[in-house]
Amino acid sequence: MEPDPTRGPAPVPDAATNLSDLLARASAEAGDAVAVVEADGGRSWTWGELEAEAGRVATGLGAAGVIAGYRVVVMLGNRLEFVSTYLGALRTQAVVVPVNPRATPVEIARILADCSPRLAVVEAATAPVLRAAIEELERDYPDAVRPRLVLVDGALEPGERSYSQLRADAAKVLPALQDPERLAALLYTSGTTGRPRGAMLSHRALLADVDQMARVDPPMIRGDDVVLGVLPLFHVYGLNAVLGTVLHRRARLVLVARFDAVGVLDVVAEHGCTVLPLAPPVFAQWRTIPDLRERLDGVRLVLSGSAPLSAEVVEDFVARTGLEVHQGYGLTEAAPVVTSTLASPGASAAPGSVGAALPDVELRLVDETGRVLPPGSPDPGEVQVRGANLFSGYWPTGDDGPDAAGWWGTGDVGFLDAAGDLTLVDRLGELIIVSGFNVYPAEVEDVVRDVPGVAEVAVIGVPDEHTGEAVVAYVRPLAGNAPYAVESAVLARCAVRLARFKRPSRVEVVDDLPLTVTGKVQRGRLRAYERRRATGLLE
Repeated sequence: MEPDPTRGPAPVPDAATNLSDLLARASAEAGDAVAVVEADGGRSWTWGELEAEAGRVATGLGAAGVIAGYRVVVMLGNRLEFVSTYLGALRTQAVVVPVNPRATPVEIARILADCSPRLAVVEAATAPVLRAAIEELERDYPDAVRPRLVLVDGALEPGERSYSQLRADAAKVLPALQDPERLAALLYTSGTTGRPRGAMLSHRALLADVDQMARVDPPMIRGDDVVLGVLPLFHVYGLNAVLGTVLHRRARLVLVARFDAVGVLDVVAEHGCTVLPLAPPVFAQWRTIPDLRERLDGVRLVLSGSAPLSAEVVEDFVARTGLEVHQGYGLTEAAPVVTSTLASPGASAAPGSVGAALPDVELRLVDETGRVLPPGSPDPGEVQVRGANLFSGYWPTGDDGPDAAGWWGTGDVGFLDAAGDLTLVDRLGELIIVSGFNVYPAEVEDVVRDVPGVAEVAVIGVPDEHTGEAVVAYVRPLAGNAPYAVESAVLARCAVRLARFKRPSRVEVVDDLPLTVTGKVQRGRLRAYERRRATGLLE
């Protein structure tokens, strides 16, 4: 029997199999409560209004030919339409591909060629970049699918449609998701090494991590909380750790379109934010705010994730505000949260640790021989994770996902104490984390290597007070090329080909790069050189 297309609200399922099921439940039980607010401009939707909007988007996507499994790019800032498009696309069982609005056309074209989206939802600020990416796509990948553009605002070009034209006049009841293993979101990351690949997150994985976070006691987010939405929704932390948990708890989310260290404090005060999920660079920027304790009056919980936070910065923040910082550890492939200091025994984490595993998440350490290390071992090992929140491998084949027993190696190295607290000490891969975003040396090196006059290049990460880490490129020029000219050419090429956070903050032009006997660059020696420089041992 065909599904009844009668218009009306989505049915409330007994058990959620799709994040949009949580929205339907919130609308049915708390429809008049405010769900999401834009800090800039003050637009807001109640749970009932958000449910209606997501339903209209889902119906409109179906009418536009988007069926289950089709990919839909969402390239928007933190605004209401991101939330409605994301949840509407999930409801129609399409696959959402969030894209960084600050990515370059070259980077976006690579994603478009890889996942062949049928539709891309953009805004006035991002439409020119997406159009330029499509031109790159047509030139470099002539056989690739060209997505149709939907603009939330701004002037349309031929063949494009507006968001208001996409959304239906009323929502239709859509068939419920029967298979929670169906792909829900595709987020581009490289795992531990290499060039970005699409991590496949199923509905099961997204819902599992939301449930795992909700079961932490004391809770990260409660139903009466007002949550600061400054983490970008295109990033897995903003998308699932924040938005997903807000959906589950029916808290209120205050979206901030653009971060400003002082301005965001005004948002916290104006909207009465009680929970602040933040990225590590925020704490460094707040160190210069003289009345920080008063500005954060009313805040009950501060959360930090996406990158390590130094003990010095934490101690300074706690001393100045009286607010404890609860840290967590996660990865895109884990949807994303794996540990939290809130989950530590007695909610008292070991100093310097990122806490204990969330409920129903398992951790273990494995040494270089593959031997599982017992908790409390004095030896570090690679962190492996097992849980329903893990991804299904990388697009499109599912390669490099969890093994047959469900374990997945993160590429991070740490210690696991007898109480279950994890302390990270190193990474197996060469990943650089800038302001919470992954930068892969191979991707930057590919761009630099194409610069005329460059013979060899090696990219490493160095500590940075404001961004956690910064990108530094070591370059050996071809004979006869002036160092200053090579440096300028590298910076100019990177400004065009790479998103801002991926660009080298510094280019070191050297006569030679340290190599192994097999010709591989010894990045460890370059990092050691940088440490000596930072400590003043080198001029």
